[in-house]
Amino acid sequence: MTEQNNNLENQGLESIQKDIYTMEDIEKNKTMAGLSYFLFFLPLIACPESRYGKFHANQALLLLITGIAGNVILGIIPVIGWMLMPIFGAGVLILGIMGLINGFGGKAKQLPLIGKFTILK
Repeated sequence: MTEQNNNLENQGLESIQKDIYTMEDIEKNKTMAGLSYFLFFLPLIACPESRYGKFHANQALLLLITGIAGNVILGIIPVIGWMLMPIFGAGVLILGIMGLINGFGGKAKQLPLIGKFTILK
């Protein structure tokens, strides 16, 4: 039953994604969307009219802010924070790889935990 619900939710998300981002926009700008996880502002310069590029630029900016803030906070906390820093770094790396795969793959999936926030409109 839950598998059926998940399939329905995924189909609903795919139809919403197709309504928001045109297939032409996705195909034309998925390289820039993937590269945004290296330089978040790249799609904003190369394809400023692309909603798909802006979505991934926003996700990459959120990931950058999370990474910097987390490292600063964990760096301030003696011993325990320093021990948690590599684990946090691995988590940020995994989220970055997920975003990279989604960007190059033509998918507009939000990153877990941080993806629901919007900075760039």
